[in-house]
Amino acid sequence: MKNILLICMSAVLLTACDSHQDFPDTAMKVGHILCTGGQVLSYGDYKESGEEAIGVVFYLNRDSETEGKGYAVYLHDIASESFADSIGVNQGTSVDVNALDGNANTFALFTTTDVSSPLAKSVFDIWSYGQSAYIPSVAQMRLLYGVKESVNRYLELCGGDLLPDNPDRCWYWTSTEVKGQQIAKAWLYSMGSGAMQETPKLQAHKARAIITINE
Repeated sequence: MKNILLICMSAVLLTACDSHQDFPDTAMKVGHILCTGGQVLSYGDYKESGEEAIGVVFYLNRDSETEGKGYAVYLHDIASESFADSIGVNQGTSVDVNALDGNANTFALFTTTDVSSPLAKSVFDIWSYGQSAYIPSVAQMRLLYGVKESVNRYLELCGGDLLPDNPDRCWYWTSTEVKGQQIAKAWLYSMGSGAMQETPKLQAHKARAIITINE
């Protein structure tokens, strides 16, 4: 009787193994591709989809208090522009270097009436498909720097601009003003070393826009 039970159990287990199916993992990951239609796809699925890439996912949000499911970085740099076209005005951005608030900061730069921000205007000009791209804060640039190697792989595959190591090309504007010097300076961030540099707002430097993924 015991042998018969063992044979039956073995048959059930073999049947269960034979009926096993692999289901695709659809969870968003760092390195997935953000498309112009809003889809987030693995690189393999993106290549088969015929969609147009606009960014690469670099951060997955696990915090219910933070806006969106994660962030994607735009494929291309934004040409060098000044943070402001004159100094002497607090443009209303956060000075918190630990805050993930680039979206709010960029809106503040764009809507300040006493001074114009060529940098913010250049970011708004790339909204070809309605994506709310914005200038990342210091904290958001840190997140991007932490996965630069992985992101660069997919930027290259998608024909984007790599995040550089070259010390002459690695500095980007953030949207974070310098505490106590808001009327004159904002932070640059190095994609080569992860360093920060307080910089006069009248200087022209490039930026790398990011997008909050809200699907």
